[in-house]
Amino acid sequence: MSASQISDVPPSDVPTLLVKIFGKDRPGITAGLFDTLAAYSVDVVDIEQVVSRGRLVLCALVTEPTVASQGELRATVHSWAESLKLQAEIISGTGDNRPRGEGRSHVTVLGNPLTAEQTAAIAARIAETGGNIDRVFRLAKYPVTAVEFAVSGCGTEPLRTALAVEAHGIGVDVAVVSAGLHRRAQRLVVMDVDSTLIQDEVIELFAAHAGCEDKVAEVTEAAMRGELDFEQSLHARVALLAGLDASVVDKVRAEVRLTPGARTLIRTLKRLGYQVGVVSGGFTQVTDDLKERLGLDFASANTLEIVDGKLTGRVTGEIVDRAGKARLLRRFAAEAGVPLAQTVAIGDGANDLDMLNAAGLGVAFNAKPVVRRAADTAVNVPFLDTVLYLLGITREEVEVADGGEELLH
Repeated sequence: MSASQISDVPPSDVPTLLVKIFGKDRPGITAGLFDTLAAYSVDVVDIEQVVSRGRLVLCALVTEPTVASQGELRATVHSWAESLKLQAEIISGTGDNRPRGEGRSHVTVLGNPLTAEQTAAIAARIAETGGNIDRVFRLAKYPVTAVEFAVSGCGTEPLRTALAVEAHGIGVDVAVVSAGLHRRAQRLVVMDVDSTLIQDEVIELFAAHAGCEDKVAEVTEAAMRGELDFEQSLHARVALLAGLDASVVDKVRAEVRLTPGARTLIRTLKRLGYQVGVVSGGFTQVTDDLKERLGLDFASANTLEIVDGKLTGRVTGEIVDRAGKARLLRRFAAEAGVPLAQTVAIGDGANDLDMLNAAGLGVAFNAKPVVRRAADTAVNVPFLDTVLYLLGITREEVEVADGGEELLH
């Protein structure tokens, strides 16, 4: 057997044919085309097929048959296509497809809705950055429209920078990650809790029972904007809870509201073999309950001190602040056996910044402006499961995995 016969692709000077089929999709078209081509002993170099709203585009790149049978092949393919009310086009050329450029990335665009104007702006900016769009497909149609572009020809970092500016200006969310096997490898996902995994700020729920909700909310907001030192603000807020009966813990747990899509996100990640954890500037009295309810692998937070059935207004143990969250991400990754480059961190506040920057992919979820600017990507829709699309997981895959059965309650 010659070297050319065992090569994965034909040499650049070997004649090839691009056979394109268009028309109404139905079972058996792909088999029929290749059955027709088989009579001419051609080799398959590449295949691509797309079906949109019941209309099919099927492309087959094959080696050219002998000169004597080339005309017959063309006539036979056209005749076969006409018999099925399809259109056929056959283009002569040489060799394989043009190689993709160096530097390959996945660009995920989220819109609610996604307009033609927004799509044009993203595509134009990719081209301006030197990138070529090799493939486009839809990941989801609800609760948002999610589309992924496979891009080559430019580096991931400059592409991410350029598209972040464009996305902010046109009102869509864009994530850019480098292509490679690591994208589907086992990962660790670590989330903030307050205003990320849940819709609430836990300390404000406690404060409502102490009658000091407004004071605590004011300090919380300033801390999340990065205007106050987190540890100092934590001690100041917790001090306002002194004297509360410990029974308030169960009441707060019952009041916690998960963010829409949180169960779907965690359930899907766990089914894919991911490990999932939470880190919080809130309290273990709540995060431990969430860990049990949601089947999380890791959870860490501050702990409210309780003495003689009352909250003392103090916290015990190591403080989980901005630096602490990043430290815990690294600790969880080491325990999970996952390289830091394959971790995903999700958060909304300034105290999440170190964690977002340390992770392989940092996602700002409905975040403050300072966090959106610093993170790898931002999601500004109220559905936490949209993070799945940034990982290349389609809505269809989620639904098939669910099979209509809720496994977490």
